Amino acid sequence: MGKSASTTAAAALVLLLFFISPSTAEIKTLSITSDTRPMILLEKFGFTHSGHVSIAVSSVSVVASGGSQPDPSRLGFFLLSEESLLQVLTEIQQNPSFCVLDSRYTMHLFTFRKLSPPPAATANYTYPVTIPNEYSIFFANCAPETSVSMLVHTELYNLDADSEHSRDYLSAGQTHLPTLFSLFSVAYFAFLALWIYICYSNKLSLHRIHLLMAALLLMKALNLLCAAEDKHYVKVTGTPHGWDVLFYIFQFIRVVLLFTVIVLVGTGWSFLKPFLQEREKKVLMIVIPLQVLANVASVVIGETGPFIKDWVTWNQVFLLVDIICCCAIIFPIVWSIRSLRETSKTDGKAARNLAKLTLFRQFYIVVIGYLYFTRIVVFALKTIAAYKYQWVSNLAEEAASLAFYVVMFYMFRPVEKNEYFVLDEEEEEAAEIALRDEEFEL
Repeated sequence: MGKSASTTAAAALVLLLFFISPSTAEIKTLSITSDTRPMILLEKFGFTHSGHVSIAVSSVSVVASGGSQPDPSRLGFFLLSEESLLQVLTEIQQNPSFCVLDSRYTMHLFTFRKLSPPPAATANYTYPVTIPNEYSIFFANCAPETSVSMLVHTELYNLDADSEHSRDYLSAGQTHLPTLFSLFSVAYFAFLALWIYICYSNKLSLHRIHLLMAALLLMKALNLLCAAEDKHYVKVTGTPHGWDVLFYIFQFIRVVLLFTVIVLVGTGWSFLKPFLQEREKKVLMIVIPLQVLANVASVVIGETGPFIKDWVTWNQVFLLVDIICCCAIIFPIVWSIRSLRETSKTDGKAARNLAKLTLFRQFYIVVIGYLYFTRIVVFALKTIAAYKYQWVSNLAEEAASLAFYVVMFYMFRPVEKNEYFVLDEEEEEAAEIALRDEEFEL
């Protein structure tokens, strides 16, 4: 390999291992066509002491630009732990022509030397993983200017502690996810039942936004239910059996509803005013199409895996869209706070406006806290947690989401005498003084 190719390979290795999250299924058939990349990341999996990796390749075709056949020992598969990543990168930087298959830090599987003779050109091997860890499975192409085409079938699993013949196809850090998602799904269904009861008991104070919030709870509960079934079937069989399709559908509807509810609540739609201003409509027109794009990126990330050439790009698209949407939904809340502050000077209802201002400020803090925790803190947990405890980041994310839903729904619940909107004369006078003090401070 040339120096530029080695540098590119090292950079791609770092990026892929940084972005990758465990995929939807652990039994996969990957189609690689005329690929010249020096390293291709196939999967990432957390193995226990009873882990196994099975790789079958078929329809192998190797084409060199010079016409000569490359050394088959220069093309092969290996495992790499994250602890060994830096050592491998150092070796590549010190020696631009270094082949990663020669590294003592990699766990060799097999090279193309073990393929059956053409035209069959197939191989099928299963290896025990004796040292528990999280490993990335790579295909290395150390033959310069050589393209490879093949079908790769991988099966990654750990043997159950209760039965040596029972396979667990979920990574060691994800084996508890079916139970985790099931429990949170039950919690949201109970939450939905309570919300319906509250809405039914306060029909006179019910607004359209409350019905939309009920739909959001239903989609969140169904999304978690499908996630639980998805992970359960992957754990038992290695494939989701179609539950991933339902998961993506409910995830898309749930995310669109969540951002829409936050925007509508943040603008005071339905319970404070029956209309949206033009700029608020534009926010929704931006957020919803972006969520469509984010959902497409999510499907590509989850269903294809890191072996495709544009996988990192799709990850970057998803992250960029998510950041834009998170920023966009903050603006309507800020506009409401600014509007209430200006209105409080003119309409003579100081207490009511001060109460609304307090409410929207609190909601602003809650939204910011939710976005910060689920985007930054959860990501940090995924990064620093040991591979056996990857489920902790999922637990933290779902717990934060449930807490956010509870706070938001409590703040904007349908009640006849809302503490923010029903105030007496003494509170009115106190609010006028408070608003004057606030204007003085500003």
